[in-house]
Amino acid sequence: MIKSAVILFLSAFLGGILAINSIDIISKNIKHLLVFAGSFLFSVTIIHILPEIFEAGEDHLHVGGFILLGFFFQQVLEYFTDGVEHGHMHHHHKGEEGHTTLKSISLMVALSVHGFLEGTLLAHPGSVHADHTEGTLLAGIIFHKIPAALALISVLACQYKSRKTQLILLTIFALASPIGVFTGHFLGDFGLLDSTGMVLLFAFVSGNFLHISTTIFLESSPGHRWSSRKLIISLFGAGLAVLSEMIF
Repeated sequence: MIKSAVILFLSAFLGGILAINSIDIISKNIKHLLVFAGSFLFSVTIIHILPEIFEAGEDHLHVGGFILLGFFFQQVLEYFTDGVEHGHMHHHHKGEEGHTTLKSISLMVALSVHGFLEGTLLAHPGSVHADHTEGTLLAGIIFHKIPAALALISVLACQYKSRKTQLILLTIFALASPIGVFTGHFLGDFGLLDSTGMVLLFAFVSGNFLHISTTIFLESSPGHRWSSRKLIISLFGAGLAVLSEMIF
């Protein structure tokens, strides 16, 4: 639990630190990283999360309903985040007034909610995750977390010129998922959520993941143009997810 929380924090924080110093270079090369991350995350959701929650859940209609709720809840969150959580980079333009303080606050709240929810997936009660370790799932969240941190810095750089302010907000973002990990364990270990409640929580978050990963694919192909490179990267991401699931 502690190891997972530390790794999640570092992946987001160090990804943001990297962006602060090289945002222009990263913004030009992030598309391929996003395609890989989206493919890996989508594959982890399909082969790891969904089978487990449907196996653990007694009422499949309720499980499916919470997956749909999570999917559409993520769509609501994106109204406030402008797609930062799936790596949508923002660039500053002269005279731009879109990034107000209120918008920055709503962005941080929405991203923190999302990060908190995905962190809860790494709480592994035996009633849900009896047959798997968290290695593949943790990797999927990390691959998603890094481009999200890069994109967040691109937004914060528009609003705040102070590096100190950028670092404080980046730290808040990086802490959200670790807090989710500890909260998920707390809810499960102390019986505040029974096995059914944990299954439905995980179903809700898996709906978030489905929305994010499929959106990455859509945004990476403007005009739905064919790209053999994108296909190869996608297949590599999916194959790596399957391989890691078999190993771990």
